[in-house]
Amino acid sequence: MSKTALIIGAGPAGLTAAFELLKRSDVTPHVLEKSDYIGGISRTVRYKGNLIDIGGHRFFSKSDRVMKWWMEVMPVEGTPGAPQQITYHNQSTEVTAAPNAPDATRDDRVMLIRNRKSRIYFLRRFFDYPITLNGDTVKNLGIVRTIKIGVSYTASMLSQIKPEKTLEQFLINRFGRELYLTFFKSYTEKVWGVPCDQISAEWGAQRIKGLSILKAVTHFVKKAFAGKPKTAGSGDIAQKGTETSLIERFMYPKYGPGQLWEYVAEDVKRQGGLVESGWNVDKIHTSGFRVTAVDTVHVETGERRRIEADYFFSTMPIKELIGCLEAPVPQNVREVSQGLQYRDFITVGLLLKKLKIKEQTPQGERLLSDNWIYVQEPDVQVGRMQIFNNWSPYLVSNPENVWIGLEYFCYESDALWQLPDDEMIALAKSEVAKIGIIDENDVLDACVIRMPKTYPAYFGAYERFGEVKEYISRFENLFLVGRNGMHKYNNQDHSMLTAMTAVDNIISGSTDKSNLWALNTEMEYHESKEGK
Repeated sequence: MSKTALIIGAGPAGLTAAFELLKRSDVTPHVLEKSDYIGGISRTVRYKGNLIDIGGHRFFSKSDRVMKWWMEVMPVEGTPGAPQQITYHNQSTEVTAAPNAPDATRDDRVMLIRNRKSRIYFLRRFFDYPITLNGDTVKNLGIVRTIKIGVSYTASMLSQIKPEKTLEQFLINRFGRELYLTFFKSYTEKVWGVPCDQISAEWGAQRIKGLSILKAVTHFVKKAFAGKPKTAGSGDIAQKGTETSLIERFMYPKYGPGQLWEYVAEDVKRQGGLVESGWNVDKIHTSGFRVTAVDTVHVETGERRRIEADYFFSTMPIKELIGCLEAPVPQNVREVSQGLQYRDFITVGLLLKKLKIKEQTPQGERLLSDNWIYVQEPDVQVGRMQIFNNWSPYLVSNPENVWIGLEYFCYESDALWQLPDDEMIALAKSEVAKIGIIDENDVLDACVIRMPKTYPAYFGAYERFGEVKEYISRFENLFLVGRNGMHKYNNQDHSMLTAMTAVDNIISGSTDKSNLWALNTEMEYHESKEGK
């Protein structure tokens, strides 16, 4: 008799697990998604013909396994044979377009190669990100502040803070106190809502371990002597010798990240797997340290089902997972899980006639070429701005318009989260007008998207998270994967790797979960924070 796997969540980790099970084993996946959309945070939101990427998703990884996986599912535009065939465990299928893709055709199932550019907006000026020691930076900062930053950096190199317990100590050790205070402290606290000296240094190790001033300057010097930059689509997209935070090109689905995951979901269903939306798991049945079944309820109709399986994958927040367990959970584990915190996320999409700020080129003025801009200004709440035109021209229905996303970080309990959409739009418009980026009269349309539990936090009860991890890892047929599933602020490629590794374990018969939790420390892969 064939075996089954129940997968909670249809984000990158959950869908990768389903795809891999069909491709490499005889286990049939059944994916349950609570929301009415596919892709989790890596979704594409459609609004009146315009597409929104929640948070911005560069398809780039230091993992060859992930890069190959992406390109097999969605080949790079212009490569020989694209689109191609995907080979599964016992059969193959011809690649076709997902029905939800705009004007879907076979030619739409492709990755574009995009140039990467992001900058910091501070003091009403633009700074390179990562910070580069060049003439523009010195001019924008002023000679006095620049000297203080240099002296502070030298001091930090001579006298490191040991041991590193907090994110503040982690950043000072790598950038010096003055640069930390200038470019890191206020923005990071805007993102997380707590002081940096209350955030674990593990956050830095997870997100920006490989980045430092020395590496940023070295990259700048190499680039300066390398001659003319390569155009998008040329050269080695792997960029193996470059820190992830310094990469200059990345792959991107033609219609945003959700396009890829919608295709994957369709492929899973075509091969006999189930992907169902609108079902919330509210109880997990166990026998000893094995999961036997889940109870699930339809969020709209209230219909209830009990689903048994041989294996279980969870991408739901650990806080909710522990609350669903039928097993008698130790008091310390329940206490820690209930104390885990999450940061929530709001995107305001603004459709504009134009931006007030333009880029000066020898050929004249043009739209800013940034993918995203980190708003360091302390007098506004907005934290980051995406220019969707620069991610993919297909995200904008009318190429004459400018389509931007303004990003806010908060908690569901905050007044900001509770604002009606019209008030949230009014706030966003006024803030970017205040700092000189737009003229409010140029706004043509707007929308608001709220994403709860976007960022698992490295404070609160997190310092005791090991107690939860040790307990939950004892369930031999339960695999925690993905960002919220593991309470790790990772990117989609790491989420995918956790799912791939969990499938490896099932195929090999291993019940040891240590390789899942060790992925970030055993691999070369490290990413800069989606910010700093």
